[in-house]
Amino acid sequence: MTELLPLLLSALILGLLGGGHCLGMCGGLMGALTLAIPPEQRSRRLQLLLAYNLGRILSYATAGLLIGLAGWAVAGSAAEVIMRSLAALLLIAMGLYLAGWWSGLTHIEALGRGLWRHIQPLTRRFMPVTSLPRAMVLGGLWGWLPCGLVYSTLLWASSQGNAINSALLMLAFGLGTWPVLLATGLAAERITTLLRKRGVRMAGGLLVILFGIWTLPGPHQHWLMGH
Repeated sequence: MTELLPLLLSALILGLLGGGHCLGMCGGLMGALTLAIPPEQRSRRLQLLLAYNLGRILSYATAGLLIGLAGWAVAGSAAEVIMRSLAALLLIAMGLYLAGWWSGLTHIEALGRGLWRHIQPLTRRFMPVTSLPRAMVLGGLWGWLPCGLVYSTLLWASSQGNAINSALLMLAFGLGTWPVLLATGLAAERITTLLRKRGVRMAGGLLVILFGIWTLPGPHQHWLMGH
């Protein structure tokens, strides 16, 4: 568990620093979900918003578990090295995106549009949102919205070779995205302003790039360990 803690912290930071992307991509959807709350349920708005996001985060964890099984299946084989190398390159791409130096990561989102076309019609069955279970299911469906940031984190999580660890990493990533999408009022403005500061994004991007280099298989890992 001690070895997993730095990875969990990294996943949390990935989610938090990627909050600006989440706000741009899911902010409109979050507004639509809020409008789907009937007037008589407005007093439970915070509870329903919590349920939305809980469902979304559980979807990330489920996806982490499923793809983690694939990582576990190839553990110890040449495919594991390939998967880990690809995950490292995507982490570097994610760092470049977070720092604002390259946005090619967003092209990965096209990979999930076919699946989303089948899932999106299901969301209408749970609107209007009249209960916490409906809100959670709707949030769970929302969790499958195509997102390059989520896909990159998923592949990195799968390279751990342990399905449970992969699920925990995606859970930590989801919790990291929570503040920006859930916070309201002045606190949300302060969080968003902080995350959009160039210095913060560059520092976070560099940390993710270094973590990607560390993840990349090779003799440099022993050198980095010694320093």
